[in-house]
Amino acid sequence: MNELRIEYMTSAEIGDAIAGGARTAILPLGAVEQHGRHLPLSMDADHADALAVRVARDLGGALVLPTVRVGYSPHHLGFPGTLSLRASTLEAICEDYSAHLAASGFERIVVFSGHIGNYPVMRDFELRLADKLAPLSVIVFTDSEAILDAWRWAAEDVASLGGNVGGHADVAETSVMLALHPDKVRVERFARGYSGLVDKGLLDRAFREGIHSISPNGILGDPAGASASIGTVCLDAVTSLIVQHARARGA
Repeated sequence: MNELRIEYMTSAEIGDAIAGGARTAILPLGAVEQHGRHLPLSMDADHADALAVRVARDLGGALVLPTVRVGYSPHHLGFPGTLSLRASTLEAICEDYSAHLAASGFERIVVFSGHIGNYPVMRDFELRLADKLAPLSVIVFTDSEAILDAWRWAAEDVASLGGNVGGHADVAETSVMLALHPDKVRVERFARGYSGLVDKGLLDRAFREGIHSISPNGILGDPAGASASIGTVCLDAVTSLIVQHARARGA
């Protein structure tokens, strides 16, 4: 079966897939928020869409739930168009999406995010979600630092541009979009953003005071040198991180 996204399958096809051994549901989280002047607000949701299918294929026996497209993005609300859910709303959506999966025959759910800003919320609700959804096994990937490291490695390995990775609308995210939807990238609008060290302290400040307090143009890093080849390596590396975590937890 080529189609793994349940929203594009019939109920009978989903039932057949479960009867054939599909026991894992993949729940991707995204965001609709500013990504500088060169990327659309759909960046993180598009990223999550693509990762989810890759993760499901690599794991095997898995189907993909619809992406939760709007995420936790209050630190981007200083820019026009950004949408944001409350942390409690995001948690409730994850619970509601998953509440009836066990009754359909699923045994586990793997939750990850294409948006770095969702990860603090996910770390907070992981145990509560597991309690609420039992007997469904809940596997939440929360290692956002590993994703940033994977992006740096990919950009450095392909084009010696690891230093352009800052985590937001940078060479990595721009490359991912060039690999997935090149028509959505405004290449002529590339601009460098905050180029200093991106560590926990800086990210804490960004969440507390807003991205605009650190980077007036909303970019962390630099999109210069972005390419579809870097994007493909980024996608493969992050897919591997999520799959390895899921398998270690029994998926």
